[in-house]
Amino acid sequence: MGQGTMLVNGEWFDTESVRDVRNPVDDTVIGTVACGGGAEATAAADAAADAFPGWAATPPRQRADILLRAADLLRERSTELGTLLAREAGKRLPEGIGEIAFSAEYLRWFAEEARRPAGTVHTHEAADRRHLSMRRPAGVVVSLTPWNFPCSIQARKLAPALAAGCTVVARVSEKAPLAATELVRCLHDAGLPPGVLNLVHGPAAEITEGYLGHPAVRVVSFTGSTEVGRRIMTAAAGRIVRPLLELGGNAPFVVFDDADIDAAVEGAMLAKFRNTGQSCIAANRFLVHAAVYQQFTKRLAAAMDAMSIGDGLAEPTPDLGPCIDHDRVREVEAIVQEAVAAGAHKLTRDTEVPGPNFARPALLADVPGHVRLATEEVFGPVAGVFPFHTEEEALAAANGTEMGLAAYVYTRDQARAWRWSEQLDNGIVGVNNPLPSVAFAPMGGTKQSGLGREGAAAGIEEFEETRYVAIGL
Repeated sequence: MGQGTMLVNGEWFDTESVRDVRNPVDDTVIGTVACGGGAEATAAADAAADAFPGWAATPPRQRADILLRAADLLRERSTELGTLLAREAGKRLPEGIGEIAFSAEYLRWFAEEARRPAGTVHTHEAADRRHLSMRRPAGVVVSLTPWNFPCSIQARKLAPALAAGCTVVARVSEKAPLAATELVRCLHDAGLPPGVLNLVHGPAAEITEGYLGHPAVRVVSFTGSTEVGRRIMTAAAGRIVRPLLELGGNAPFVVFDDADIDAAVEGAMLAKFRNTGQSCIAANRFLVHAAVYQQFTKRLAAAMDAMSIGDGLAEPTPDLGPCIDHDRVREVEAIVQEAVAAGAHKLTRDTEVPGPNFARPALLADVPGHVRLATEEVFGPVAGVFPFHTEEEALAAANGTEMGLAAYVYTRDQARAWRWSEQLDNGIVGVNNPLPSVAFAPMGGTKQSGLGREGAAAGIEEFEETRYVAIGL
């Protein structure tokens, strides 16, 4: 890794103030990042504002070539950076390497999208008039990302913003900043001009305030909790900064009586336990038809009890790693304890865990409807299972939350698959598919799960403005 952990105007540097980064497996310090503040945030935004005219005028082919070179650099470093992700975020090594590959895919896909046509000639109605619209970069973009997928979520924002011709000021979570810093370094090393991409570490509120208060900022893209998203949206409203928000989830996983139970259990394990359940699109509530309820829950509980738990870098690779920190474990355990105290019972055993940052996986039945396990996102390896008898009952339960990010449906009835795809109030639906995320599809939520879409052509349009031109001949 290169020198310096913050990037402003093409220069890497550190400050006297640093923050330790710890491995959640055992809380050992594995590195440090510099800690800046409002002054560094303002300097970064100034640099991005100064660089914007030149980058916006850069031919899309040249912007695409830089993104492609950065994607190649990421792929070349995939094992190194995947290992770094495993150490700082507690990921299993295959998941860490896979996230780096997915990050590279975002850079590659949007490099290609940068060269697509970006305008429309409208049919005219008068012989002496012509009408057209063109898309142009919006301006300086703020990119704010969390710790659970620190590289791929940052790449999902940086790639379209840079491809569109925007300049960027970024902040990554202090809980897992190292690999994301190297993502930025790959983009810098690929040839981004000074000021086009800037990275400042430091207190979230102070850095965000410094960014959003800058007059050149036009878009803020944030992934994180709904609570923080509301605060960012409020701050953005003060200057009419466009918000692009991917917020919390509470994904239902619906299993019908005609489902392939083998596929449903396998899908449930992937949809729930990827990244130790710390995913906004993780399955959160299992809604199971009464006819297959016992069969599905028994097999899912057995699969959960069979999971190995440990360091994601161990050999053989465990099925489940640690949570990001002990605060997350305490929150997950409190959700389980509340449900059990209210009458729920565990279908899984109390697994031995290797340290304080590991949460015991748990599947609970007979969960009262008022407890947090039934109503809120868990963000850990715990879920409740709920029987239903009719399709209408299941749909009401699936949609009966203020969140609307992801949902999963398992059925072999194609008519039902279409019907549920249309009726679920979610931005992402996986039908017999537990891993719906791809670079070429628009991802985002409804209701309190956010605004806007990332990925696909919609993802680059979030960072563009449409200009209409009327020409008299």
